[in-house]
Amino acid sequence: MGGKKLYINHDLIREKITDIEKALALLDQIALTPEQDFLEDQILISGAKYQFILSIEAAQNICNHLAARVAREAPDSYADCFRILGKSRIISQELAQKMVSMAKFRNLLVHQYGKVDDSIVYRIMKNDTGDLVRYIQEIKLFLKTVSEKEWKDGKEKTTGDSRGEKEG
Repeated sequence: MGGKKLYINHDLIREKITDIEKALALLDQIALTPEQDFLEDQILISGAKYQFILSIEAAQNICNHLAARVAREAPDSYADCFRILGKSRIISQELAQKMVSMAKFRNLLVHQYGKVDDSIVYRIMKNDTGDLVRYIQEIKLFLKTVSEKEWKDGKEKTTGDSRGEKEG
């Protein structure tokens, strides 16, 4: 980050975080359904798959923005983007690996929709949406750290100019 101001679009990131949170709230509601009832209800299955696509794509939008603006790298794939964030310490390496898996899951949902095992969708919905929650938390922490650093750097520049002045 070496002293240069990062042009991070905080509004875009906030919007995408809201998209993830809304999708997760719907997934939480669907997850209240017993597994057998879920597996017999095509509307719930379709809804769950769609909410996963929305939430993972919103996470991907955040990822692409930060990879370009902070890491200054262009990812080769959806999964590669999360690797870049991990390598750049924007998110933890452990979370980066989990998000790589989420990106692969999204690709499976989008490109091989009919071949996805619905019991796996249910298992992920019940057990693995916490990775998206953690992603939001780590992104917010990173943005807070960047904002505080930029604010501190800007304050040092302005106070440094007025320190030599004396009242007279």
